[in-house]
Amino acid sequence: MSGSLIVVATPIGNLGDLSPRAVEALAGADVIACEDTRRTRGLLTHSGIAAAGRLVSVHAHNEDERAERLVARMLDGERVAYVTDAGTPMVSDPGARLVQAAVLAGVNIEVVPGPSAVLAALVLSGFPADRFAFEGFIPRRGKERAARLSSIAQDLRPTVLYEAPNRVAATLADLAEACGPERACCVARELTKMHEEVKRLSLGDAAAWMAVTEPRGEYVIVVGPGVEVEVVIDDATLLSAVSAEMASGASLRDASASVAEMHAVPKRRVYELALAAQRK
Repeated sequence: MSGSLIVVATPIGNLGDLSPRAVEALAGADVIACEDTRRTRGLLTHSGIAAAGRLVSVHAHNEDERAERLVARMLDGERVAYVTDAGTPMVSDPGARLVQAAVLAGVNIEVVPGPSAVLAALVLSGFPADRFAFEGFIPRRGKERAARLSSIAQDLRPTVLYEAPNRVAATLADLAEACGPERACCVARELTKMHEEVKRLSLGDAAAWMAVTEPRGEYVIVVGPGVEVEVVIDDATLLSAVSAEMASGASLRDASASVAEMHAVPKRRVYELALAAQRK
């Protein structure tokens, strides 16, 4: 009889946030796979759950190898619970390869939802939360970082990202430059812990504040939604584009359709504009 994989969310700071269902899943598992056995042992002790030799380390550097072994145990009928150090596995954490291996093997997968720094920070930010983007940790340097910053700047949804204390000042400064210093943001650290701190301010002020503040703990940054800017395409620009298309051999109708699509304007506007210019 096949066993199962149970993906369990764990507290992001306050151990009291471990749900009764999570306790039940961890207590009843044959194996508890975890990112760090020391962290998980502490969580189990706090919750009155005996480790009893059930802990198996599964982290970013050994997940492929351990996934194969754990799936074999699931297929033999064992229940394997998986936790990371904090929050929900797979969300900027290991776990994806283990879950994928279980899916491919046809193993039953359950999830025990719970704490999430992404959602906690989004709620605390006060920004509309019906649609949002999550970027995790953005690239540290180079073209990839520049491209990600540009994408955040143009996004009309709130964007949530994580950052380490030694890089949070630089990231806020880069965000202020990319999005504009007046763009609203929320900076949260040590969520659900005793020294939780939440700042709601502009990106410019956030960058200035962090430049003179000693960073402590893990940070979650929520960048407010961008504002849609309507770009007005003037007639001269459209006519010039139509002329260029026709010089390449396109008919007036085809050139107008192509330019309309290129500039996201109505075909009728471009065609009538070009036709009137041709008749002059």
